Amino acid sequence: MTAPTLAFFTRLLDDASPAERYALATAQIQHAEQHGIQRAWVAQHHFRAAEGGLPSPLVFLANVAAHTSRIRLGTGVITLSIEDPVRVAEDAAVADLLSGGRIDIGLGSGGTPSSFAPFGEDVREKAATYDRKLGVLLDALSGRDIGAANTLYPDGSALSSRIWQATFSAHGGTRAGAHGHGLLLSRTQPRPKDDPQAPLARLQEPIIDAYLEALPPGAEPRITASRTIFVADDRAEALRFAEVGLRRAAEGFRRQGQVIPGDTLDDLIAALDTHLGTPEDVAASLAADASLRRATEIAFQVHSVDAPHDHVLRSIELFTAEVAPALGYALDTSFDNGTVKEKA
Repeated sequence: MTAPTLAFFTRLLDDASPAERYALATAQIQHAEQHGIQRAWVAQHHFRAAEGGLPSPLVFLANVAAHTSRIRLGTGVITLSIEDPVRVAEDAAVADLLSGGRIDIGLGSGGTPSSFAPFGEDVREKAATYDRKLGVLLDALSGRDIGAANTLYPDGSALSSRIWQATFSAHGGTRAGAHGHGLLLSRTQPRPKDDPQAPLARLQEPIIDAYLEALPPGAEPRITASRTIFVADDRAEALRFAEVGLRRAAEGFRRQGQVIPGDTLDDLIAALDTHLGTPEDVAASLAADASLRRATEIAFQVHSVDAPHDHVLRSIELFTAEVAPALGYALDTSFDNGTVKEKA
């Protein structure tokens, strides 16, 4: 199997104003690009600063494109169930032109339940709404009639081959595969109530199986597995930040009704599928994650550890310099210490 490529995922959770959050996230993506990361993902969240504070990811990525030159830029994810699919297609087509063809569209049906009402949608109907709006989005990007003999302008057909779907279920894996889309796997996901300590691979392997089985003949699989990864110069430093971030994350999940077993820091690291510590610690932890062996891309994010900006930058440096080579992950070697190298 070809070595998986690397992506960086940022959640814009710094303790700062919205403008500073966007500036820091842009700097992190620039740093990732300079260290050989080939794609950056950002999540969409409406209304609540504590969840990420980025309601318009394509607007943000269009700005990031102006401050980068090579790294691909993806939405991980746009909650399509509460969006106008024609506007998503239009915004994506414009952002893709401005970026020089570097946009990927990651989609999902979920999102915070309370975010649905302001958009006039019923969270109880989100699956059916998602399927309907996905059809409209695909029609728009493919140049088909989307009503009254209207077609998308500017043309968005190039984006049709750069769509990804996020899911927690085998059904969702089948849907993504049947369309020939990429599959986005979460950094963590809820466990069954009767098996609260199930390893993440036990939940995600069936999703991968369903996705691969549904792919059309000849279609290349695209499987991005996101993971919480925080690499530090020493494990004590990593644990210090994790103590705060993981406890906050666990409390949030428990308020949503999820079972997070145990209360020691080690319990939370396991329950929230977190890989942290020195480069050696993280390489060993990732090597034990069976799902990653089938991924075509590994997307790493500091969330839910949520370390400060400087530590995020250092984590990127340590991951690309030491962890990625140890595991055979592929880096873009066109950059060397932030400088573009001349190709022979």
